[in-house]
Amino acid sequence: MTGIIEIRDLLVRRGKQPALELSRLVIEQGEVLAVVGPNGAGKSTLLLTLARLLKPERGEILFHGRQAAAESDTAYRRRIALVMQDPLLFDTSVFENVASGLKFRGVAKDEIRRKVPLWLERLGVGHLSKRRAGQLSGGEAQRVSLARALALEPQLLLLDEPFSALDPPTRSRLLDDLGALLEETAATTVFVTHDLGEATQLSGRIAVIVGNRLRQVGSPAEVFSAPSDEDVSQFLNHKTPGNHRRKESL
Repeated sequence: MTGIIEIRDLLVRRGKQPALELSRLVIEQGEVLAVVGPNGAGKSTLLLTLARLLKPERGEILFHGRQAAAESDTAYRRRIALVMQDPLLFDTSVFENVASGLKFRGVAKDEIRRKVPLWLERLGVGHLSKRRAGQLSGGEAQRVSLARALALEPQLLLLDEPFSALDPPTRSRLLDDLGALLEETAATTVFVTHDLGEATQLSGRIAVIVGNRLRQVGSPAEVFSAPSDEDVSQFLNHKTPGNHRRKESL
């Protein structure tokens, strides 16, 4: 694998307080990197910085070896897709919601008509194509949001706790389906979650942020067997994963 994103010497403030400090992080092509840590540690700050919704005070982000800051926000955001905890769907049909990003990127109508049903089916909501977004359940709405993002075939997919508002059975089914899709498409993904079970199920590596600093990056087995410091150890002990499937034996 080769790095698609490299972050160096990053400092992000929110107000006057440091929200995230990070000396170096490489995100590999095709990997799913889970970002975990306590509430308020800086997990979402990292994701929003990668989405260019927050501007760092210091540091650089390289995208395929080139300075990301050298290109416009519009050009940069055409490379990525962001899915938030709340689906943020338009008050239109499911089909139009998934088509919206493709239209924004100037995709031809014939290609849109081909891609939208494909991704709706892959997320298990093809039968809801004509339904208005306001009539969807929480799980259905998040599936539509994921279909909209994945239809763009982004170079980088950013997921900010997309399952936290769902009930356990709905979350479990969606995790299974998304995990299979991410493996099938090899979409480079950064996945923020407070749930270590989700992290170990979906990701090949885990990045642990505690106290607004990146403390450790490694496979789930590495992180759980050898925490980098006492703060990481304390967080992991307080957040023992549940009985989820894992990519590695812990």
